[in-house]
Amino acid sequence: MNILLVEDDKTIASGLEYSLQQDQFSTVLCHDVASAKKVIAEQLDQFALCLFDLTLPDGSGYELCKMVKEQSDIPVIFLTAVDDEVNVVMGLDMGADDYITKPFRIRELLSRIKSVLRRYQKQPQTKAIIEVDAIQINTLEGKVYKYGDEIPLTALEYRLLLIFANHIGQILSRNQLLEQIWDVAGDFVNDNTLTVYIKRLREKLEDDPKDPTFIKTVRGLGYKVGE
Repeated sequence: MNILLVEDDKTIASGLEYSLQQDQFSTVLCHDVASAKKVIAEQLDQFALCLFDLTLPDGSGYELCKMVKEQSDIPVIFLTAVDDEVNVVMGLDMGADDYITKPFRIRELLSRIKSVLRRYQKQPQTKAIIEVDAIQINTLEGKVYKYGDEIPLTALEYRLLLIFANHIGQILSRNQLLEQIWDVAGDFVNDNTLTVYIKRLREKLEDDPKDPTFIKTVRGLGYKVGE
C-alpha cells in the first residue's frame, strides 16, 4: 500500500519513511504544503492513506486534509506536537480519521495506520440515496437533506449519521459508535465527544431536539435510528 507522508522535520521524516517501508508500505515523502498539493493533485488515487504533519513551513496539514477529503474518501492521520481539545476537534471536523501526538512510538503509529485501513476496508457499500422519514442522504454527493432543504453537517456528523442510516432499527452502543468513528486507542476518544456530536445531529435533524424521534436513546443500551 502506498502512503503519502508530509513531514517538514527531515530527521523524523527519514525515520518514519524507513519504518513504513520496513513494514511493507510504499511511501511518497513531501516536506511542505506546496509539494504535497502537487502530489495530491496528480497522484491522489495512488494512495491508501495520508500522514500529515500539522505544522508545516508554508501552511498547515489542515489545508492538505481539506484538499484530500474534497477529492476522495482516503483516510488521513495527523502527526502533531499540539495536543489540545481545540486542535483535536478541528482536525476531526475536517474529516481526519486519527490524531497522534509527538513523540510517539513507531509501533503505535503502525497500529493506528492498520486500524484505520481495516476500518475503511470493512465499510459496507451504501446506497446512492438513503431515506429515513423526512431525511434524505445523498452518499454520492455527501449531502443531507430534510424536506428537500440541505442540512450542513461536519465530516464527523455526516459519518455518524451514515453509521446510523446503515443500521436502521438496530441498537448501537456507545462503544460500537466510537469504534466505527475513531481508533479506540486514541487518547482523545471519550463519551463526552460522542455526546456532543449526537446533540449536534439532533439539533440539526429533529423537529424538536428536546424530544427526539429520529435518533432515539435506548436507555442503558445506546442509540438507534428509525424502526
